[in-house]
Amino acid sequence: MAVRFAHTNLRVKDPVASVNFYRLLGLNIVGSLVMSERYYLLYLAAEGDAQTTVELTINENGGPDYDRSPGSGHFALAVGNLDDCVARLKEGGFRPNQLPFHPGDRADLRVAFVADPDGHKIELVEGTFPTPQDPLPTSLRAALR
Repeated sequence: MAVRFAHTNLRVKDPVASVNFYRLLGLNIVGSLVMSERYYLLYLAAEGDAQTTVELTINENGGPDYDRSPGSGHFALAVGNLDDCVARLKEGGFRPNQLPFHPGDRADLRVAFVADPDGHKIELVEGTFPTPQDPLPTSLRAALR
């Protein structure tokens, strides 16, 4: 079973301020996954390692409970065959919090969520999860120039 660390997820309210902060730390945008114009994910990484990323989730329609949404604050592992991984976890006594699904009905992405024994959220991503390369939302492209 080949497993790869994919990303750590953070929910952010101001993508421009967040991107500018992480740029000061030496991270730059290396990818994007767009669910809609106002709900998208940005992937930031250090030069030379575009596959180990910080995933910033932006939901401009998030509302007051946005920071406590079900998937916030997780780390992700690309696990290869997701169904096999979920079956092994079940055999070991761990039930996924969310069974495999396609976020945003995207056929190219299938994930599940599970909690470790201490309650930490882990996203399990099917396949190798190369960093997504969707175009940035128009409003963000203009603001980050």
